[in-house]
Amino acid sequence: MAVDTSPRSTTWTYVEGEWLTGNPPLIGPTSHAMWLASTVFDGARWFDGIAPDLDLHCERVNRSASSMGLKPVKTAEEIEALAWDGIKKFDGKTPIYIKPMYWGEHGSAGSVVTVDGESTRFALCLFEAPLGNNAPNSLTVSPYRRPSPETAMTDAKAGSLYPNSGRAIAEAKSRGFDNALMRDMNGNVAETASSNVFMVKDGIVSTPIANRTFLAGITRARVIGLLRKAGFELREVTLSVEDFMNADEIFTTGNYSKVVGINRLDGRDFQQGPVTRKAFELYMDWAFGRSESDS
Repeated sequence: MAVDTSPRSTTWTYVEGEWLTGNPPLIGPTSHAMWLASTVFDGARWFDGIAPDLDLHCERVNRSASSMGLKPVKTAEEIEALAWDGIKKFDGKTPIYIKPMYWGEHGSAGSVVTVDGESTRFALCLFEAPLGNNAPNSLTVSPYRRPSPETAMTDAKAGSLYPNSGRAIAEAKSRGFDNALMRDMNGNVAETASSNVFMVKDGIVSTPIANRTFLAGITRARVIGLLRKAGFELREVTLSVEDFMNADEIFTTGNYSKVVGINRLDGRDFQQGPVTRKAFELYMDWAFGRSESDS
């Protein structure tokens, strides 16, 4: 039976020296990536003529590849240049998601389970994807946990980590929420199922300390730096669900929608407060060059 695998928006993918449109078939049933999930990726954004921190996303995908046992076959600078080349293929109006990817084609000679780094392949996929409208989201505490470094490839932005996030989101949506607040194996808050999370209490901004159970994101780091430069006290600390339930504000950061306020956590309603609005304003001012860099 034929299956429609065409993308739902304009898409261009660079692979092996050429740009291909649509959804090109790149892996097969014997590919290590399809069979045993040796895939990593990263995601940057282009909108209104800018691609904030694109260089950092290109650097991180290479680190992820190395963590997976893959061999980065492009430098970060080469990936960034290809991304700007690909951006020119779009209409210059619609926001774009920029997704560099590495995967393993073969297992090693000693064990098929272990990926052969020499078989690493690379692709860069760009597709139209509107930015979120920054409307507040609702959260519920997930019954599922983030894995620890001893149990999963948490030091890489690995595709194999995302089914756990997907089931957390699906479970949250089944109970009427937009996303899931996820804990680590010790029961402390890690992040949401798809973004980093912050809380504000008495004017102090706090976010879970990076403990290798979640991806401490590039947008997270950027917002931390901008808020500190603006004079906010910002703490990276161990936080409980109770801390978040007692917060004055909660917001999330991520590449897809940048800064988004939270209006409900389980049975507690929240207002989108002044710190959330300021975080979004500071990020956009920095991204468009309307303020000095925080670096």
